[in-house]
Amino acid sequence: NSLQFFIFFPIVCLIILFSTYVVKKNIINQIILLAASLYFYMCWKPAYLLLILMSIFITYMSGLYMENKSDKIKKIILSVALISNLGILFFFKYAGFIVQTIDNLLHINQSNNFFDSILLPVGISFYTFQALGYSIDVYRGTIKAERNFITYALFVTFFPQLVAGPIERSKNLLPQFKVNHEFDYNRVTDGLKLAAWGMFKKVVIADKLALYVNTIYSDINAHGSIAIALATFFFAFQILCDFSGYTDIAIGTAQVLGFKLMSNFRRPYFAKNIVDFWRRWHISLSSWFKDYVYIPLGGNRAGKLRHYFNILITFLISGLWHGAGWNFVFWGFLHGTAQVTAISTGELRKNICSRLGVNEESSLHTIWQIFWTFVFVYITWIFFRAHSVYDGFKILYKILYVPFEIIDIFKSIIGNGAAIFGTGFLQNITLGMSKYDFLAPFFLIFVLLLNDVIGRKKSMLIRVKTMPLIVRWLGYYVLVLSILFAFLSNISTNSQFIYFQF
Repeated sequence: NSLQFFIFFPIVCLIILFSTYVVKKNIINQIILLAASLYFYMCWKPAYLLLILMSIFITYMSGLYMENKSDKIKKIILSVALISNLGILFFFKYAGFIVQTIDNLLHINQSNNFFDSILLPVGISFYTFQALGYSIDVYRGTIKAERNFITYALFVTFFPQLVAGPIERSKNLLPQFKVNHEFDYNRVTDGLKLAAWGMFKKVVIADKLALYVNTIYSDINAHGSIAIALATFFFAFQILCDFSGYTDIAIGTAQVLGFKLMSNFRRPYFAKNIVDFWRRWHISLSSWFKDYVYIPLGGNRAGKLRHYFNILITFLISGLWHGAGWNFVFWGFLHGTAQVTAISTGELRKNICSRLGVNEESSLHTIWQIFWTFVFVYITWIFFRAHSVYDGFKILYKILYVPFEIIDIFKSIIGNGAAIFGTGFLQNITLGMSKYDFLAPFFLIFVLLLNDVIGRKKSMLIRVKTMPLIVRWLGYYVLVLSILFAFLSNISTNSQFIYFQF
C-alpha cells in the first residue's frame, strides 16, 4: 500500500511481458522475477536479505542431499535444516521474549535488553515455514528435490506472497515457475479486480477502523466499557480486512503475472463453530500446522486424550507463531481449548438438539451457531490485541460491565436531562469525531458483510461479470476513487499490514 509499489509492479509486469514474447526463455523470466523479489525485500532492510538467502541455501542443499539417502541420513539432514532455520527464527523473534520472561521470574530489572534493539525481519515466519515445508516434503517423498537453484530461490522469495503469505506448498507453486505465462486478458483483469478489492479492504476499511481501535487500546484506562467493546468489535473487522486484504492483493498480483496462489480466507465470520472457523481463517497456516505439526504428533490416531493433547499443543505453537508474547500464547490456548471442547461435546450437543426438537439444518439454528462462534472469536481477539494477558482480562472485565454502564447512562438521562447524553457520553464514545467519521466504519462493515452474503454461493468476481456494463464500471470507479481518497486523506500513510510483524 505504497506509491513505490504502484510504480514497481507495472514495471515488473511490462518486463515479464516483453521477456515472454520476445526472449521466450523461461529461465530469463525466472531471473527477472527473482531479481524483482530480492529488490522488493531489500527495500525494507537490505542487510536482512542475507537471512533469507541463508534460509534458501540451507533448505535447497538439504533437499539435494536427502534424495536417494537412507532414512537415518535423511533424518539427520532434515534435523539440520529444521534446527538452523528455526534457530534463526528463534534468535530474532523469541530470544528477547524468553530473556524478558526469565528476568521477570527472577525479579531482575534490566534497563537494556540486548534483543530489544534487534529489528524483527519482516515476513520471517512466513518464508521460514514455506522453506521448511519444502524440506519436509522432500524428506517424505511428496516431491522431488528442486535442482534449479534459481527456481527454488524464486519459490521462497516470490514477492506477492513473500512477507505475509499465503504460505505456499512446493508441489503447487514450484511447477508454475517452470512455464511461461502468456498474457490472458480475463486472467489479468480478474487479478486486478481482486487486488483492487484487497486494497480497498486494507486502506479504506481496515485503516479507517484502526483510527478508533488504536486510540482506545492505547489507553484502556481512560475509556468506558462501551467504547472498549466497540473498539474490540472494530478490531475484529480491522484484522480481517487488513490480513485478507493483503491476501487478495497477493493472489491478485500473482494472478496478473500468471500464477495461482492458494485461497487463504473463506468468509470466516460466517463459521458455524470454532473448528469451521479455522477451516476459513488463514487457511494456508492452519493447513500447514495440520500437515507439519498436528499429524506428526499423532493427529487423532492415538486415542482421545492424545488427540486432544495434540490439538492443544498445535494451537499453543500457533499462538506463539503469531507473536513473542504470553497474550498470543493464551490466545492460542483459548482456541485450542475451544477446539477440544467442540470435538469432545459434538455428540452430546447433537443429542440435546434432537431431544429439544431443534432442526440443526434450519436457518435459525445456523444463525445461532454463527452468532456464538463470532462471540467467542470476538472475546479471543481481546487477548490478541491487548499488550498483555493482564490487560486482556482488564478489557474483558470492562466489556462485561457494558450493561451496567448502559443503566448508568439511563439514570443520568432521567436525573440530569438528555443534554448530558449528548455532551458527555456521546463525546466519550465518538472520541470527538464528526458524525461521518464515527458512522463510516459501521457502513463499511455492512458493505463487507453484504459482499460475503451475496458471494456465499457464487463469488462476487463472477457476479460482477454478469452485471450491465455501466453498473460494472460505476463500481470500479467507486472502488478506485475510494482507495485514492484514502491515500490523499493520509488515512493509510505508512500504515503497515498487521501480519508484517509476525
